[in-house]
Amino acid sequence: QVQLVESGGGLVQPGGSLRLSCAASGSRFSIRTMGWYRQTPGKQRELVAAIPSVGVTNYADSVKGRFTISRDNAKNTVYLQMNSLKPEDTAVYYCNARVVFGPWDQYEYDCWGQGTQVTVSS
Repeated sequence: QVQLVESGGGLVQPGGSLRLSCAASGSRFSIRTMGWYRQTPGKQRELVAAIPSVGVTNYADSVKGRFTISRDNAKNTVYLQMNSLKPEDTAVYYCNARVVFGPWDQYEYDCWGQGTQVTVSS
């Protein structure tokens, strides 16, 4: 019912910046919280940042002060502005959306994007 497509990943030098985008498409759905996760080989997928429909944003301690999550509900898009990138930020970044549907929004599931590679290296 919903598809998420990420873009904006790539290769950047330490200290550089990237802006990730994730656009949701489909019909007959609503989105609550949207977020970004990342994963490297041998590690579990971890939350990077999340932005709910109502409430404050959440960030992993490792990215606080460097990353900013935002969303444009009119475009069904969430963004992740990444500044002061470090080599340890290298990972596949996944967009996530909590989708709700049904006559009373009584059903819900998590939708995931395909992932976009971010590599921070000299």
